[in-house]
Amino acid sequence: MNQHRILVVDDEPQIQRFLHPALTASGYEVIQAATGGEAERLVATSAPDLVILDLGLPDKDGKDVIETVRAFSDVPIIVLSARDREAEKIAALDLGANDYVEKPFGIGELLARIRTSLRRQVAGASVPSRFEMNGLIVDTAKRIVTRNDQEVHLTRKEYQLLVHLVLHAGMVVTHRQLLASVWGAAHVEDLQYLRVFVGQLRAKIEDDANNPQFIRTEPGVGYRFIAE
Repeated sequence: MNQHRILVVDDEPQIQRFLHPALTASGYEVIQAATGGEAERLVATSAPDLVILDLGLPDKDGKDVIETVRAFSDVPIIVLSARDREAEKIAALDLGANDYVEKPFGIGELLARIRTSLRRQVAGASVPSRFEMNGLIVDTAKRIVTRNDQEVHLTRKEYQLLVHLVLHAGMVVTHRQLLASVWGAAHVEDLQYLRVFVGQLRAKIEDDANNPQFIRTEPGVGYRFIAE
């Protein structure tokens, strides 16, 4: 059993009826909320290990819930919403959501995202200095990157970009988050700049830069580093 508690925040009874048994069968303890206010209270009082959050709540926008929760908790938040506009995804992620799954969704995909978020939460206190996946090794202690036992020569910005993506493996990282982290707040609108560097990085670490294995594009939103 996973022994993790998940708070599901959604005002649609059919979603709650579907998720509760599916999550319980996967070994999670499930608590539920139908409003934003109730969700904020339960995060504060019940200490869930992860929150699954709809954006369209009856009392407030789910993005407001993210902002409130982030003021006092770093609990992983996966947005589960029928809103498919890129602006909604970006706003939720920039406010502190860890991932975004669109309705309708497959339970297998959602469970995989939950596992990724929980793994990152557990490992967060002691981030490893060496990452190895499918022939790619990123050694942050030695500042060395190798691919299939061959050293990959990266520029400083390419290296910083790769490390930021690897540290958030499995998560969507928005354009603004990447630009702010690697280039600074003054460059958060330089989207074309980021695309050029991602292209350069893919050319160096991917077998086929046009069909990337590691750095996947989340259209209109950002990038996701695939570690499995």
